[in-house]
Amino acid sequence: MRVLLDTNVLVAAFATRGLCQDVLRLVLAEHSLLVSETILDELERALTDKLRAPARRAREIVAFIREHGEVVAPACPAPWPENDPDDRWIVAAALDGAADMLVTGDKELLRVNGEVTFQVVTPRGFWESVRIRSI
Repeated sequence: MRVLLDTNVLVAAFATRGLCQDVLRLVLAEHSLLVSETILDELERALTDKLRAPARRAREIVAFIREHGEVVAPACPAPWPENDPDDRWIVAAALDGAADMLVTGDKELLRVNGEVTFQVVTPRGFWESVRIRSI
């Protein structure tokens, strides 16, 4: 399965032990990870600005994700969500990367479910969906 992990999921995966870390590990082990330059830039900023990670460590994390993921580069933003221009680039990346799922905690992105060709789910929704399929 082709899975795009939103910035908030990646930040949580590296910030704490828990569900998002498990989701990232599962995607890396059993699926294809999709990311975009937008997500990688946001990830680096969030790690340094919000979590106060050293800049070198943030760059290492971004390099790791770049190395283990497929970086998609949409040419233009998607039309959704209407009220968040930044999130339009995330949806565009999922569309251009032919994602099966976009995993996010962003409520605006969760609202585009049904407007797009892929599922938009929370980390918990992804975990439960994948675990049910493997039974």
